[in-house]
Amino acid sequence: MADRAAGVLTGRFWRGYLVTMRPYLLFVSGAAGAVGLAFIPAPATWRVLLAFLPLFFSYGLGQALTDCFQTDTDSISSPYRPMVRGDISRRAVMATSLVGLILGVLIMGFLNRWALILAALTVVGLLTYTPLKRTWWGGPPWNSWIVALLPMIGRLADPGVGLFSLFSRSRPETGAFLAAVAAIFFGYANFVVMGYFKDISADRQTGYNTFPVRFGWLANAVYSDLVALGAAAGSGLSIWLSGRFNWLGAVVFCAGLVVNLWAQIAIHGIRDEARSHGPIANVVRAFVLYCLALVLTMKPGWVLPAVLFYLGFELVLKLRPEQAQV
Repeated sequence: MADRAAGVLTGRFWRGYLVTMRPYLLFVSGAAGAVGLAFIPAPATWRVLLAFLPLFFSYGLGQALTDCFQTDTDSISSPYRPMVRGDISRRAVMATSLVGLILGVLIMGFLNRWALILAALTVVGLLTYTPLKRTWWGGPPWNSWIVALLPMIGRLADPGVGLFSLFSRSRPETGAFLAAVAAIFFGYANFVVMGYFKDISADRQTGYNTFPVRFGWLANAVYSDLVALGAAAGSGLSIWLSGRFNWLGAVVFCAGLVVNLWAQIAIHGIRDEARSHGPIANVVRAFVLYCLALVLTMKPGWVLPAVLFYLGFELVLKLRPEQAQV
């Protein structure tokens, strides 16, 4: 199979790499990072745009990197993926991902040296994720703290903010910001926990002792309910603590709440891995909607970019190459 692997300078490699990145999930990191950007009181447009690029692409680069260490289970649960099929090589994907991630770290470091530290931590977290995923207790929290760094990194696009001042009581928005970070942590944890449902058989065969492999479907569904509650509570608390309530943010928050509730009810009603992709997709939708609610609460003037962002997310999600995979 290695003989068929496309070279990095070929179009076939980049088509395969794009599939490996899961473009519909770039909107997850983009939304999380945008929350941090929205908390900057009066951001310069060029700084927002420059910071948004590495934040947006970070998920895809990180996903491709972690896939390099998970071809055993992916070969069973996701045989369509180009690296599993041998269309692109593990070495080329790893090198490309690391170069992209390091470039993103340098961009954020240019904007704020404190952001350089947090951005570098995300790369370390990604490189050490796979061993934690093999445990029933490690996968969701380990993956989630990495994503929860993104709003912090976005907030640090403001050159006048230091790392420790993110937690300073002297800043009026600190409580709302920390609640937003917690919401992103729990919201992404729900995506990880819910995502386990589609891979239970593959994980069991390849020795991944994930939560549902260890404790079963119902226990994992309850775990998902709990972290979903944390995401909803964190988002709502952030909106309340911000003191900037507006109907636009509130409506988007309620939409996320409804979609999230729908996903939680649905996953309790099935026991078929092949049918789990619907609730999983709705958890991703809820995550993006919660983040956009927070963004629009802080920056209602960003409504047009927010609408275009969400429509782009839905379009790319619909065009994914394998509809049963999220």
